Amino acid sequence: MRRLASVGMGYPEPRAGRERAEQGEERGAEPGPGGEERETSRLWHVTLSVAGEEAPLAEVRRGLEQLAHDHPFLLTSRYANDHAEIRYWEEARDLHDAAAVALRLWGEHRSTAQLPPWEIVGLEVIDRGTYHQRVAEGFGPAPATPVGVHPF
Repeated sequence: MRRLASVGMGYPEPRAGRERAEQGEERGAEPGPGGEERETSRLWHVTLSVAGEEAPLAEVRRGLEQLAHDHPFLLTSRYANDHAEIRYWEEARDLHDAAAVALRLWGEHRSTAQLPPWEIVGLEVIDRGTYHQRVAEGFGPAPATPVGVHPF
């Protein structure tokens, strides 16, 4: 299981903290068990784009389905025979941590999920508030895009 030191340790989040997170606001330290402060995390929407030489569509789909099975945090994957796009939510302290995890995702799981030897050609990491603002303004991902692995 992937985990950064900055990712929350599963302590219940106070209601006010949840409301701030839904608005995409930065949260500082919150009390953990025993009253000690712990750094909290935020949700980040990640879009990872990969591309390379053509591969059989069935193999690309199978690899992406295996990746989604291994990591159920993946929301949706779209693919063609020479590129793919993966969208998911990442919990991390800041954008740097979320981007670091995203940049490792494809390479670390290339062999276990038998993914094509493609390179990362794009990465977008945005906070929850920005994601919801884009969707509300009609600039977010297509609302009809179902969860799962689908061809472009």
